[in-house]
Amino acid sequence: MSTIVKSTLSASGMEASRLLTRRSFVAGIGATAALVALGGLGLSGCAPKTQGSGAAGGEEASEDYDLVIVGTGGAGLSAAISAYDAGLTNVVVLEKMAVNGGNTNFSSSGMNASETKFQKEQNIEDSNELFVTETLDGGHNTGDPELVQFMGDNSAAAIDWLDSLGIKLDNITLTGGMSVKRCHRPTDGSAVGLTLVPGLVAAVQERGIPMKMSCEAKELVKDGDAVVGVKVDEKGKAKTLNAKAVILATGGLGANQEMVTKYRPDLAGYVTTNQPGATGDGYVMAENAGAELIQMDQIQIHPTVEQDTSTLVAEGVRGGGAILVNADGERFFDEMSTRDKVSAAELEQPGGFAWCVFDQQVYDANKAIAKYDDAGIVQKGASVAELAEAIDVDAAALADTIAAYNAITTDGVADEFGRTEGCIAFADGNMYAIKVAPGIHHAMGGIRINTKNEALDAAGNPIPGLYAAGEVTGGIHGNNRIGGNAVCDIEVFGKNVGEVVAAALA
Repeated sequence: MSTIVKSTLSASGMEASRLLTRRSFVAGIGATAALVALGGLGLSGCAPKTQGSGAAGGEEASEDYDLVIVGTGGAGLSAAISAYDAGLTNVVVLEKMAVNGGNTNFSSSGMNASETKFQKEQNIEDSNELFVTETLDGGHNTGDPELVQFMGDNSAAAIDWLDSLGIKLDNITLTGGMSVKRCHRPTDGSAVGLTLVPGLVAAVQERGIPMKMSCEAKELVKDGDAVVGVKVDEKGKAKTLNAKAVILATGGLGANQEMVTKYRPDLAGYVTTNQPGATGDGYVMAENAGAELIQMDQIQIHPTVEQDTSTLVAEGVRGGGAILVNADGERFFDEMSTRDKVSAAELEQPGGFAWCVFDQQVYDANKAIAKYDDAGIVQKGASVAELAEAIDVDAAALADTIAAYNAITTDGVADEFGRTEGCIAFADGNMYAIKVAPGIHHAMGGIRINTKNEALDAAGNPIPGLYAAGEVTGGIHGNNRIGGNAVCDIEVFGKNVGEVVAAALA
């Protein structure tokens, strides 16, 4: 007999999510426009087998699929494409929001990958072992070595796979915690999400895979120990979607303040970079189905978030040479250190904030900055002195700070804060700054999985029919995620889970 496993998000939690989310309007509308242009608000696809009319007084409607994927972020879309290409064509993807892409829309820095063809073309020496080591070190050796090794070993293949779909990520930069340029971005250096999501949506459309928009997964259906479907609310209509397998790719919890503070009371009141749909539904459904949740208190705050708009200032800005200065116009930490350490140092500064300062070179090399400028969050001056006046810091102190920073590049001086990566000498002329402070960014804990993306119980046994990929999973990043690793995670494991399920159901 089938049983129902419910998602039990409270109304107050959902309201908290709406209050907490203050994503930049400009960034959000830009993502929406990109998806609308691709017809990404829904696909007709092939009609599934339907049972029941769902009419008043009739039985609840049901549809039969081989695979149901919950979530249209990078992991869910990639899983759909790879499953279809592996021969599993009776697939549907669900999205509870009216716009697809989830948090992947706002991915900014890029996708870390090692031993890629683009690195080799640019004479960048890298290895999978170095990538794995630096990822584990960045997570203070609390990540799952097997999952991290799998991610590193399959990262170059994921870059190639994306390229085969027309998603070229050949502009490579640094992120904090990495010693080698391995963060792959679109050719023009723009934010990766606004290339990745439309590209994946286009690939889904080309295959005729249906996406159900405004379709919220409410309950997992179990038959004994196995997950055999999903109960959904599709635009106000209850349906049961029967399936031989379900993939949860529902993202994180960063827009649900109630759930955030359940695991991390110290983060009460923080702004979030997450989109409103990141409310932790997948965790609840998976746990109720018997899956183990691990490291749920590991919620990452990002050090460079503009607080009025919740706009994330991409890590590639610092990787390209930007520095952080405090209210006194002085640097205070290695900007290329890991996010947890930079955030902690920032909170110790006067007012608990910093200015992300950069010159015209950095502005021109990072296309995302123009969007920040359009959103009105970039301060500017025609010189260091004019910028100092604009951001109300001591001009002499800021000039001395920049001169000392420039000397690292021009004179080979050792940086007093230990920065060795991504240093440049600022040129005379236009200078810019964005006021930043930490914000809730990424859930590093989640559903326990193995390298087959199978959801595991507390004893390490797979739950038949239940798989997970992306931010909803735990164990890959440990207690600190390296910038650029989330996109690698969703692509490597998203592609993998589609192939695994297709093989399992063959």
